[in-house]
Amino acid sequence: MSRSEQEQKAAGYFHTLREILQQPATWLQTGKQMLSLSGELLESIDKVHTVILTGSGSSEYAGECVRLVLQNELSAVAQVIGGGSIVTHGLKAITGRKPRLMISLARSGDSPESARAIAVLLESDPETRHLVLTCNAKGRLATTYQHDARVRVVVLSKQTNDSSLVMTSSFTNLALAARSLGMLRTPNEYRKLIGALSVAAQELLRTSVDTIASLAQRDFHRVVFLGSGSRMGGARESALKMVEMTAGSVVATCETYLGLRHGPMSAVNPKTLIVCFLSSDPLIRAYECDLIRELNQKKLGCAKLIFGEDIPLDLAATEDVLIECKGLAKIGDESVSVLDVLVGQLLAFFRCMKEGLHPDSPSSSGVISRVVQEFALHGSANGNALEAQPVDLR
Repeated sequence: MSRSEQEQKAAGYFHTLREILQQPATWLQTGKQMLSLSGELLESIDKVHTVILTGSGSSEYAGECVRLVLQNELSAVAQVIGGGSIVTHGLKAITGRKPRLMISLARSGDSPESARAIAVLLESDPETRHLVLTCNAKGRLATTYQHDARVRVVVLSKQTNDSSLVMTSSFTNLALAARSLGMLRTPNEYRKLIGALSVAAQELLRTSVDTIASLAQRDFHRVVFLGSGSRMGGARESALKMVEMTAGSVVATCETYLGLRHGPMSAVNPKTLIVCFLSSDPLIRAYECDLIRELNQKKLGCAKLIFGEDIPLDLAATEDVLIECKGLAKIGDESVSVLDVLVGQLLAFFRCMKEGLHPDSPSSSGVISRVVQEFALHGSANGNALEAQPVDLR
């Protein structure tokens, strides 16, 4: 950050680093925006029996971060269904009683399946309610349905529409915007939650960046991210960030603590870094600590990064790194996945730099792009293939 803007752009990290660091401030903006809309949005969740969270890639994983808590707060069945699955399978991909609410999450809203997923349900199940949360006022998802009474569109602040190839602040702000839907009737609690998360993120950035940067320099070729419940969504997104930002030179995956024993543990070799998002719930933590101690006993992995509050010191082996984050227990596991993701973003960012890549555009060969390239969308109500519309990928 001490370098000039020109130097940062020349090194290829200007946008990504800025977008990672702006998150505590943008979370407050998103919280304020969603609070101002709480009265209007109550109609969307009124007597809803099924909540469908949809998106593609990171946007889908943002839904996984809030699915469990929305299910409990709204007393409705909540499911995460990828936009591609709705495009290919339509109503076959969806279960649950009516009325249904589909929440579409998207940074740009210009990926081919984003708008089509809504169109599929508007045709096949016109009673389904729709809410679009996007970061791009000019995207196809926002503009196509902005005048459709059946679809409510909420565009987050322009600042959240990340310019980097990878989603960072877009991801966390979309997750926190969706999180507000379970707290529309308790706006003061949502305001406190956003404030607490912002403070925790600021402290994490102030105290732990050097630690994470140093860890990223270690000799590892694989990373396994572990999480439970809502924090599994954070683990999934963190794994994707590592793969995207290293252009696949570091293989990353995610798993639940209990699920790791059922086969995936065999892939944890001496060049594997294990990232543990440690629960604050006593019961969940007991299972997680048992697994971490088992990893220690079997001497698996080259090191662990354990992120949590009041981390038991006996969990740490010689090469391990502990990152303490005060306030996690008070915030609650169901809402701290955005902090897990912040850790994952920083680890991926610094590993990208070590690999000699540019975080703003790590896919130098153009294998992936900021917006998924256009592809043909097949099938429509009259059976004809849909004509593919070009998207400006600049």
